[in-house]
Amino acid sequence: MHIACSTLCFASQPLEMALRRIADLEFSQVEIALLEKGSHLKPSEVARDAVAAQRRIRMGPSLTAAALYVEIAADDASEYARQFEAVCKLAKMLAATCVTIPTAPVGSDLGAEVNRLRGLCGAASRDGITLCVENHVGRLAQDPAVAVALCQAVPGLGLTLDPRHYINGPHQNKDYSGVFPCVQHVQLCDSGTAPHQAQVQIGQGQLEYGRLLSQLGRFRYARSLSVEIIDEPGLPFDVETEVRKLKLLLESLV
Repeated sequence: MHIACSTLCFASQPLEMALRRIADLEFSQVEIALLEKGSHLKPSEVARDAVAAQRRIRMGPSLTAAALYVEIAADDASEYARQFEAVCKLAKMLAATCVTIPTAPVGSDLGAEVNRLRGLCGAASRDGITLCVENHVGRLAQDPAVAVALCQAVPGLGLTLDPRHYINGPHQNKDYSGVFPCVQHVQLCDSGTAPHQAQVQIGQGQLEYGRLLSQLGRFRYARSLSVEIIDEPGLPFDVETEVRKLKLLLESLV
């Protein structure tokens, strides 16, 4: 397993500075977040000029791209597909092997989502990219059973496991061991069960890192573990300090 850091850990800083801080913390891999509503690189910008987008991602010799996390805001299906295909091409240019997207919101038609993901998975595979969906709260894959059903219904689809959404979300305290055979990427931070505890200081939450890594190991998971403590206003702790702590913890376990 390899330890990566998400650019979301430094979302309040310019992308170039975020990448520099990740390198300074001695990560060897980075997960690059492309959010249409974010402050860094946007999927629409990638679709406009993928080469220019690649130039903005100055990782330096010590960093490689492990994965891209993508939120596309286009409502039109053809425009969504256009931006997604451009993102996959960027991932290929960066030698990243995984692209993660959210599933449709809770309440959406499951059959329609399967059809949508089949089309996107086919587009990703043409560029040698593994498409993953995240188990994000408020999305279909927040339910472990639905996450597994989607991966089984869409050939080649993987799951990006972020345990905070099973610890802090509506399925907290429920067994989610069934998702592990589907996991192709992992995002990590510590989390409690109270509504305001989606992100807490390392060691103060409910995530058992050793047990999690043991479960992943049973299915020969050998991909990245991405530190994703999201830099957002109002947090009662210093994000960079917690990023450093989680990196050291993971290094002691892998």
